[in-house]
Amino acid sequence: MAEFWDVVRLTLVVTGLALAISAALGIPLGVLLARSRFFGRGLVVAALYTGMGFPPVVIGLVVYLLLSRSGPLGFLGWLFTPSSMIVAQIVICLPVVAGLTMAAAEAVDPELALQLRSLGATPAQEARALLREVQPGVLAALLAGFGAIISEVGAAMLVGGNIDGQTRVLSTAVVLETRRGNFGLALALGGALLTLAFVVNALFLRFQVAPRRMG
Repeated sequence: MAEFWDVVRLTLVVTGLALAISAALGIPLGVLLARSRFFGRGLVVAALYTGMGFPPVVIGLVVYLLLSRSGPLGFLGWLFTPSSMIVAQIVICLPVVAGLTMAAAEAVDPELALQLRSLGATPAQEARALLREVQPGVLAALLAGFGAIISEVGAAMLVGGNIDGQTRVLSTAVVLETRRGNFGLALALGGALLTLAFVVNALFLRFQVAPRRMG
């Protein structure tokens, strides 16, 4: 039982940190791409959309090569540690969060900013108003990013190694126990993964509904 909760805890830590970092980077990036025009923007957007559909196992391979002993980041010693799994999950999650946030921000009426300025709104007030408008889209982006990494297996196996007590998370544990023929345990782990995903999604949706009630 202790081993089971260790796997759940590591899943929450790795996925939670990866999602938080992806949100901190991806939400501002998505808003910036939606609200500004600059040389090379088309290439950045194309790269972002490509990243949204990139196979996770290929991302895992790239991160593995970067963090391997002979790779450019090998000096960090992160391969087969939770840190490498967080890096891989950020690479998977960041394009999803940024891309969907950009789509949500682009849907906001461009006249909104002009109206706010005409009413004397400060830049900070303008930014808060924009964030309120895109909040449902941002929450959807976070949910999509979370879903992309919570159940990911290929990249986690490659860079983490599925080491018992160190890098084993729920998704990789399900694969391992299925290969061992421990179908009961595999189903229990799968149920825990589904429950965890359901609880997080419910919390996100609660945050999405609460502001509407207040408004």
